[in-house]
Amino acid sequence: MSQLPKIIKTNSSVNQTMTVQVMDEYGDMMEKEIACEHPLTVYLNWVEIVTLMTLGERPSALVLGYLKNQGFIEDIDAIESLIIDWETNSAAVITRENTDGLEKKLGKKTVTSGCGQGTMFGNVMKKLEGVQLPQPRIPQSKLYGLLEALTHHNETYKAAGAVHGCAICKDTEILSFVEDVGRHNAVDTLAGEMWLKGELGADKIFYTTGRLTSEMVIKVAQMGIPVLLSRSGATQMGYDLAQKLGITMIARAKGHRFQVYNGMDNLILDIKGENDSQSKEDSHKPTHKGDTDHLQADH
Repeated sequence: MSQLPKIIKTNSSVNQTMTVQVMDEYGDMMEKEIACEHPLTVYLNWVEIVTLMTLGERPSALVLGYLKNQGFIEDIDAIESLIIDWETNSAAVITRENTDGLEKKLGKKTVTSGCGQGTMFGNVMKKLEGVQLPQPRIPQSKLYGLLEALTHHNETYKAAGAVHGCAICKDTEILSFVEDVGRHNAVDTLAGEMWLKGELGADKIFYTTGRLTSEMVIKVAQMGIPVLLSRSGATQMGYDLAQKLGITMIARAKGHRFQVYNGMDNLILDIKGENDSQSKEDSHKPTHKGDTDHLQADH
């Protein structure tokens, strides 16, 4: 039986949004909500690993997911404790295993398009060699049902913008949803939650408001999730990796519109979608307003 790490929080929460005064184009003053960014420096056995800029909604899961996805820790049983201290903006992880050579590992990073966080691309891809993900069939009707359910989330984005949302889903049910200032933080948080709970990803769908980049595809594959869904677009490397790893990639998904980039045979077109000329015209536009907002949140 797994021995879960002892999690200590000296201060359990920080503000996700704050109210500020802004002036519009007419010179009128108004109150607006903006997203709060908090630095959280992660230490592994007292070696500084990274400083994550985060909303701070679920810091423990974020730290664990980051360390797992970056290949620093393979076995959750090896973690002795995790201390979150917002007074010093730090997260200290202590493990029972030898972590000598961390400095060398930290020197092998590839900066990615995901807000410049970086990922150890070569090491991670080597671990994914030979991965065989399941190929679930997805009825179009259930996809529409899931997209409808997702419209009731994104609370911070609706209030303040400038954040990404990610979710772990099953059929039309949203099992867990999280927002953060970068999509990599949101996916790491969900990965950490799954790791703590010992959940498998074979029957899950991963949703993100952000672009489907190589980093996103890699992290979803590490979680064992075979379906990746986004309201935004895909990059060339994300597309190539989805094909290589067998991930069903669905982009530009909003309302009754979607575009399947990979895994087309896995979609069951059981209902007729919106086929009026305006919908077709909209579906071929290079960007949507929501996409632009989230692209801005990336930088």
